[in-house]
Amino acid sequence: MAFDIFLLEVIISGLMTGVMYALVALGFVLIFKASGIFNFAQGVMALFAALALYDFLAEDGWFFAVFGFTLPVWLAIPATGLIMVVLAWVIERTVLRFMVKQNEIILFMATIGLAFVLEGLGDILFGSDVKPLDIGIPQGASDWLLDSFNLYIEQLEIFAAGTAAVLVVILAIFFQRTRIGRALRAVADDHQAALSVGVSLDKIWVIVWSVSGMVALVAGIMWGSKSGVQFSLSLIALKALPVLILGGFTSVPGAIVGGLIIGVGEKLAEVYIGPMVGGAIENWFAYMLALVFLLFRPQGLFGERIIERV
Repeated sequence: MAFDIFLLEVIISGLMTGVMYALVALGFVLIFKASGIFNFAQGVMALFAALALYDFLAEDGWFFAVFGFTLPVWLAIPATGLIMVVLAWVIERTVLRFMVKQNEIILFMATIGLAFVLEGLGDILFGSDVKPLDIGIPQGASDWLLDSFNLYIEQLEIFAAGTAAVLVVILAIFFQRTRIGRALRAVADDHQAALSVGVSLDKIWVIVWSVSGMVALVAGIMWGSKSGVQFSLSLIALKALPVLILGGFTSVPGAIVGGLIIGVGEKLAEVYIGPMVGGAIENWFAYMLALVFLLFRPQGLFGERIIERV
């Protein structure tokens, strides 16, 4: 029975970790659905959002130094969201609008440069030391699960799972049921055709980068609350890549499913296979699994199969 409980704890822990990966992957999906661009800067956007939020809340930040007070959590989160919207507008004005007709690889390289710019800006504005982020999310094990089922599950991870579920529902409705969502999909299919029917590409890109910034804010809050706001947070973008390969670059539900598969797979591999090979399987398991998918199903579980006629 103890073995069964331990296995269940490993699986649930993997699911919760997978949800955290999926929160980052959702930002990638949003940008890719609307523009066909893999936004390499998404992980840094999550970092930047977490840094900005911490600064509004802490007495050692520039906001307190300038105004002499900090913001309450209920006001700091919207203020950070506003910063992400302004950031999206600046990105569109300074980068995207000059690359409308450029090849996708050029746009991808632009997002790599953007990642370095945001990381450097975050270092200059907020410093590079690790910052604890506490916005009132419950920490520690869930007493109810521990007392009732003898399961050790972090309350933060449960909160993150619920948040991700709400985000998926909202984003699915946004893309499928709203006029802006349909316009986003039209832009993704063909920029020039969308322009010809009156879709404003400038506005669409500001909107999608703003929404992606909101998703990055949520991801930054969860990861920052879990492990502190630190610059290694930007590296979670690398773990989101195999998540996207599994789920499909254009699927919002696929980002969640891919994250869950990666999270559970790497936890089980680390616990049960790791001792046989010296451990550290968590560092590379996701990429090996993604490689298998690229060989046999490159479009992912929920991605659209690309058919080219010649």
